[in-house]
Amino acid sequence: MGTIWQVYGSDAHKMTKRLLDASQAWRLVPAGASVALKPNLVLSVVAQDGAVTHPGVLSGCIEYFSEHGIRDLSIIESSWIGDRTMRAMRRAGYDEVCKRYDVAFFDLKCDKTRSVQTPIGPIAVCARALDAGLLVDLPVLKGHCQTRMTCALKNLKGCIPDHEKRRFHALGLTKPIAALGAALRPGLVVVDSICGDLCFEEGGTPVQTNRMYLCADAVTADAYGRSLMGLATDDVPYIELAERYGAGVASWSPDDVVSLNEPRDAACYASAAGTVASLTRNVHEDRACSACFAALVRALYTTGRRQAQDIYIGQGWQGATLDGLGIGRCCADATSCVTGCPPSATDIAQYLTNI
Repeated sequence: MGTIWQVYGSDAHKMTKRLLDASQAWRLVPAGASVALKPNLVLSVVAQDGAVTHPGVLSGCIEYFSEHGIRDLSIIESSWIGDRTMRAMRRAGYDEVCKRYDVAFFDLKCDKTRSVQTPIGPIAVCARALDAGLLVDLPVLKGHCQTRMTCALKNLKGCIPDHEKRRFHALGLTKPIAALGAALRPGLVVVDSICGDLCFEEGGTPVQTNRMYLCADAVTADAYGRSLMGLATDDVPYIELAERYGAGVASWSPDDVVSLNEPRDAACYASAAGTVASLTRNVHEDRACSACFAALVRALYTTGRRQAQDIYIGQGWQGATLDGLGIGRCCADATSCVTGCPPSATDIAQYLTNI
């Protein structure tokens, strides 16, 4: 099991550099090798919608690796079948990043492919992804209408041609996602969990978590992300399948997580609206950290629970005697409490399921 580095905040550029610095990521680049950055650019939206990787994650990576003498840097991606990659990259602000740092962006829809043998048979994979000295996976941790969540492993689907994307769906996604992870095995994963969508890969219902994390294993990154989303093992079976296929290690423990700062270093949660407001109608929030509130929202969503009892969350409730359920260390004096700073969405979901 490897280390999972974690940081809280709202500045994607600074957070990315802090994670890379702490993990000494430059050591993963073979001497003289290229670095290919693979964001999530599924469609033409801005990062604040909760669907695509923040441009600050890219700029942070480019600055960090450039400062450590790596010159052969590129960004590689292909949008989903229903959109054009270059339109999506401009909408997300990636064109400005490329211009500022003089880094090339390659649309993998136009790339050559090679057939790679996998546990489920051959898969056509884009050559630029295969040939990178270090493939850096930059996913968004978010919900997905078919696979419940998408993160590091599913983000690699942008490294295959459109005809393979169609075939993946025909095969049911689970096995091909796991097999592709084994074929590519990115050497570094930096997860953008600043405001990933609650339930849908296209965005529209972002949940402000203000968190990012890094590890050197895509399977571990997904297993940890699944916990952050409050999902059970059976909800996202391609993670353990990817481990069996040799893509990485699914197990992790709290001792593996190194937090570089505290949740309170991020901004408090903004006012809830839309779906989030509906889920939290009985929640009394007072200066809640984004990570704590997001864990509650995700637990309420994944369990389908709209609790009749009052739920309290936030630093404003510290020391208060509360008649209801407290979320996090700040609400430890409630009638019952899910402890932690922040508590995990999994722990909250388990409590909600059991009552």
